[in-house]
Parts: sequence; structure tokens; C-alpha cells
Amino acid sequence: MPNFLNLSDAGGDAVAAMIADAIDRKAARASWPKAKPDADAPLADHVLAMVFEKNSTRTRASFDIAIRQLGGVPMILDAGTTQLGRGETIADTARVLSRYADAIMIRTDDHAKIEELAEYASVPVINGLTDLSHPCQIVADLLTIVEQGKALPGLELAWLGDGNNVLSSLIEAAGLFGFHVRAGCPQGYEPDASFVEAARAKGVRIDVIADAREAVAGADLVVTDTWVSMGQDHAHNKVAAMAPFQVDERLMTGAKSDAIFLHCLPAHRGDEVVDAVIDGPQSRVWDEAENRVHAQKSILLWAMGKL
Repeated sequence: MPNFLNLSDAGGDAVAAMIADAIDRKAARASWPKAKPDADAPLADHVLAMVFEKNSTRTRASFDIAIRQLGGVPMILDAGTTQLGRGETIADTARVLSRYADAIMIRTDDHAKIEELAEYASVPVINGLTDLSHPCQIVADLLTIVEQGKALPGLELAWLGDGNNVLSSLIEAAGLFGFHVRAGCPQGYEPDASFVEAARAKGVRIDVIADAREAVAGADLVVTDTWVSMGQDHAHNKVAAMAPFQVDERLMTGAKSDAIFLHCLPAHRGDEVVDAVIDGPQSRVWDEAENRVHAQKSILLWAMGKL
């Protein structure tokens, strides 16, 4: 049974197939009403259980629309209003939801929780976000990059800011697709070493650099994320350390002239990015946000054996 806890669970060929499927499905329903199912409705009569232990806008909305467009039905559960929030075990939750749904998506903190959920579930489990990784976001990012006519092999990606879960999954993608990452991170906020080592073992270049301009120089793609994730302590100290890594117009001039800018949102304007960049001509942030729907449709199809 395929689970999608990290990109490597699927592998490069499967993720490439997801991107191709997403492009085709997106084109086929251009200008359609958002709730109209795809013509083939490949997941008709299927239920997706969505468990949220962390607040969500894009993950919640995009998975809800994704399963509806595939012909299925969403079941949304918030930890604060379920027994999971009152001490019911992950294992028991997995066993029960497997009787109610055809797949489970969870957005949580500790990655060990989703690993336990997958161990005890008898249906596919999808990582909607953990503190370790964010694979669904990266499939949407890769889709956005490909739509812009950029080839993934050999791509130069610059990351600015915190070495967080999104960067971990981007580095994992680099290993799968042969692109290079220059992570501009302040000291003490470097990316997870296990992801860096795994990607380097596949022959890609992963540079961790404590200088924003060096990280961006000649990049095809500039990516950032919020500096302080939900629930993190010592936010003031972290913001001060991140300040030199703000993406502004001057920093973007160091990238290639046709470079694009991505941010998975929510954006803290004036912190990690300025208005002139996120709203500027190089930004593809709104395409990226929309592509969460299209990417996750293809992830769901893969997980349920339809792709």
C-alpha cells in the first residue's frame, strides 16, 4: 500500500508522472466551475479523511477541492474537536479512520506521528505537513517550475531563510531530479543534515551558505518561506538572525534575469519578502498556490493506485 510521507516514498518517476497528470487535468478543466468533477471522476465514491492538528488554509482548502474534483468526498477532522485531541492514540485513530475512509491525509507536528499513523492504517496515508517535511507543497512547486518552461535537471535553486521542512523536501526533490540547491541560511538554522547527505549521495550539489547574495547569484529560482513556523519559541531572536536573508528587489537582481520567485505562503510581508517581489513580475506565488489543488489530485490518484 503506497504511503506518501516523503517524496522518496514515490520516487522520481512517480513524481514526474504526478506532474504530467496534473498538467493534463489542469488544462482539461480550464474555465470550469471549481466544484465540477473531472470528466472521468476517477475517485468517485471514495472518501478522503483529513486530520488537522495544525491550522491550515491552503492544505485544507486545496485537498477539499482536490478530492471533490476527482469525484470523491472530503471528511475533515480537527484535533481539537475529536478524540485525538483528548488522548486517543494515533494507532487507534488509524484503525478507525481506515474503516471510514479510502485514504488519510494528516497535517501535524512530529513526523513520528505520521509514521505511526501509516503503520497502523490499512489505507494510504499522505503527509499534508510535518515539522520534518512538506512533500505535497514541493510537488506543487515542481509543477509550477515545469509550467514556466524550466527543466528540472541542472536547475539552480536559491533558498533564503530558515532550514525548515519545506527546504528539506526541496533538497529531497533535488536528489530525485538532479537540480542544485544553494541554501542561504543563518548559522544555527541550517537544513536537516540527513536530507542534505542523501541528496549529495545522488550526485547533486547542495551548498549551505551564510550569505544571501552568494546564495542567489545566477539562480534560476528564488524561494523563501515564513521565518517563524507555528508554535516555535524564541521568535524575536530568530527574526533578528533571518533579517539579512530578506528577499527584496536588490537581492533578486543577483539571480538570472528570467528567474522566478516562489513562496509557499502564508507570507509575512516586510519580513522574509517585500511587497515589490511577491507582487512583482517575477513572482509565481499565486500559480504555486493554485497548483496545490492540481498536484494533490495527482498525489491522491497515485496513492490510491489510479496513476
